[in-house]
Amino acid sequence: MAAIVNQIEVDAPAAEVFDYVTDPERFPEWQANVVGGHMDHETSLGAICNTTRRIGGREREVTSEVTKYSPPSSWAVHGTDGPIRATVDVVVEPLAGTEGTRLTISLDFEGHGIGKVLVPLLVRPQSRKEMQRNMTRLKARLEA
Repeated sequence: MAAIVNQIEVDAPAAEVFDYVTDPERFPEWQANVVGGHMDHETSLGAICNTTRRIGGREREVTSEVTKYSPPSSWAVHGTDGPIRATVDVVVEPLAGTEGTRLTISLDFEGHGIGKVLVPLLVRPQSRKEMQRNMTRLKARLEA
C-alpha cells in the first residue's frame, strides 16, 4: 500500500520547523498518543529514537533508527522492533519569497506476525485520521 502523506504550509522558518518536528521530546506536544520521546544520543544517521506511545490503552516503547538526517531539509526513521514498524519521512522546504515553510510527512507501516493483519485493518485507517489532526496541531504550535 502507498504511504500516508500529509503536507502543510507553516508561517515559520524552515530551520525552526525542522528542529521542532524532528525532536522526539516535542512529539507529545503535537502527536496524539505519544507520551514521551528521546534520542539515545545526539541526532545523527543511525541514532536511535525512542518514543513511548499509548497503543490499545497501554503504554509501549517504540524504537526507531534514524535512516536519513540532512538538516534542515530531511529526516527519516524506521521502526526496528515490534509487530508494527513505522517508517516516517519528513521533508522541509522553504517557501520562495517568504519566511514560510512547506512540511511533508510520509508515514508507512510494515507488519510482522499479527501486525500483518493489524496494519491494513486498524493501523492505517486510524493513522490516516490521526495524522490530519497531528498536522493541524503541529501548524498551530509552530505558528503560536
